[in-house]
Amino acid sequence: MSIRTLIRGGLVVTASDELHADVLIEDGRVAALAAHGTAAADAWTADRTIDATGKYVIPGGVDAHTHMELPFGGTSASDTFETGTRAAAWGGTTTIVDFAVQSVGRSLREGLDTWYAKADGNCAVDYAFHMILSDVNERTLKEMDHLVGEGVTSFKLFMAYPGVFYSDDGQILRAMQRGAANGGLIMMHAENGIAIDVLVEQALARGETDPRHHGEVRKVLLEAEATHRAIQLARVAGAPLYVVHVSAEEAVAELAAARDKGLPVFGETCPQYLFLSTDNLEEPDFQGAKYVCSTPLRPKEHQAALWRGLRTNDLQVVSTDHCPFCFRGQKELGRGDFSKIPNGLPGVENRMDLLHQAVLDGHISRRRWIEIACATPARMFGLYPQKGTIAPGSDADIVLYDPHAEQVISAETHHMNVDYSAYEGRRITGRVDTVLSRGEIVIDQREFTGRAGHGAFVPRATCQYL
Repeated sequence: MSIRTLIRGGLVVTASDELHADVLIEDGRVAALAAHGTAAADAWTADRTIDATGKYVIPGGVDAHTHMELPFGGTSASDTFETGTRAAAWGGTTTIVDFAVQSVGRSLREGLDTWYAKADGNCAVDYAFHMILSDVNERTLKEMDHLVGEGVTSFKLFMAYPGVFYSDDGQILRAMQRGAANGGLIMMHAENGIAIDVLVEQALARGETDPRHHGEVRKVLLEAEATHRAIQLARVAGAPLYVVHVSAEEAVAELAAARDKGLPVFGETCPQYLFLSTDNLEEPDFQGAKYVCSTPLRPKEHQAALWRGLRTNDLQVVSTDHCPFCFRGQKELGRGDFSKIPNGLPGVENRMDLLHQAVLDGHISRRRWIEIACATPARMFGLYPQKGTIAPGSDADIVLYDPHAEQVISAETHHMNVDYSAYEGRRITGRVDTVLSRGEIVIDQREFTGRAGHGAFVPRATCQYL
C-alpha cells in the first residue's frame, strides 16, 4: 500500500532553484511542490509528515563512478554492493552508476551479467551500469548496440594498464565510431600507460619503492598528453567524450580548449583531487599507500585549477571513483613495490558532505553543489529528471540535509567496508539527516532503516547533453 509523505518547512535546493517549499510524495514519486505556508501547501494531507525546518531538502546524490566488488591487482574492492550502497545512503547518495567489466577474450554480455548477479537483491539504493571495454573487436562492437538498447549507454576505455584494461588508439577509435553511431558515450581513463610502465620499471630499478613514487611516475604531462589524444580521436570519430577522474591542471586546459571549440567533451573530477595531494602520498611508514589511486594525487597547486574548472563548467561532474581496499592485507600487498599497491580510495559516503564544505569555503555555490553532484551526472548518463532533481514526476530520492551540524570524518564512524578513511580527522560542517529512496525512508534521523534489495536497476537513456 502506498504511503503519502509530506516534507514540510525546508529549503528546497536544486540545480536551478532555491525555495522554501513543501514536497508531497505519492507512489514513490514527487507529486507536487508548493511554497511553504500557502493555501495549496496547507491543504495537503499525508500519512506521514517529516519536519524539515532548518534543513535543506535536496535531491539524492548521483555518484556516476563507483567500483563495488571490483577485482584488481590480485584482490577485490572491499565494499560489496550491499555495504557500498548502504554507505552511499548514509552519505546522501541515492543512485550509483557502477562499472561492469568485460574480461579479455570474453563477451560484453558475460561481463554485464556477472555484475547484474553481484548487485541483484543486494543494493540499498538504486543502481545502473557502465561497461568497461577491455577487448574491442568486431563482435564486441556489435554488442555495444545491444547494451545501449538495454539501458547501458556508456562505455569506458583505458589508455592505461597495459595487459589488463588497455586499448590502443585503433581500438579506441573504433569504439568511438560505434558510440557516435549508437548514441553511447565513451568514457576515457586518460593516462599514457605505455610510457608510465617504462617509468615504473626505471623507478623500481633505482630502488624507488615507496608509495610517493606512484605519483611521481604517473606524470602530469602523461595525463595531459592522453587527454589531448583522446579528444583528437573523438574529433576524428565525430563522437562525444567524457574524461574520468581529471586530476591535473594541464588536463583541465586540454578539456577547456576543446570546449572552447564547441566540441562535445566533458570532464569529471573527484573529491580526492580537490581535498588531498601528494603530501598524503608522502606520509611515512607506508601510510601513503592509503592514497594510491590512478590518476594519482597531485601537488596542492593543481586544486585551484580543478575548482576553477568546476566553476567555469570545463569540469561538469564530481564523482568518487569509489574503489576501496583495506590498508591491512590489501594496500600492504605493495610493501617494497609501489606498483603492487591496489589502486583506489574509499569515498562514496563522503562526497556530498565534502562538497557542502566546499560551498562554505567559497569554492562553489549551493546550487552548483547540487548541479555537479546530482543533476549533471543524472543528465550526463541519461537518468534525468527521474534522478537528480526534485520535481513533479521525479523519483522521490530526497535528502534532508542539516547545514549546521558539525562532524569529524573518521573510519571509526563511517559505514564503508574499509579500515581507514582518506579524510581521517577532517572537521566539516553539514551532515545528512534523513534519506528517502523512491519515497521509502532509508536513513531516518541518522538511523539506517533501509534494506538490501530495495535498490533497483535503472536502465538509462543516452547522454542528455547531445
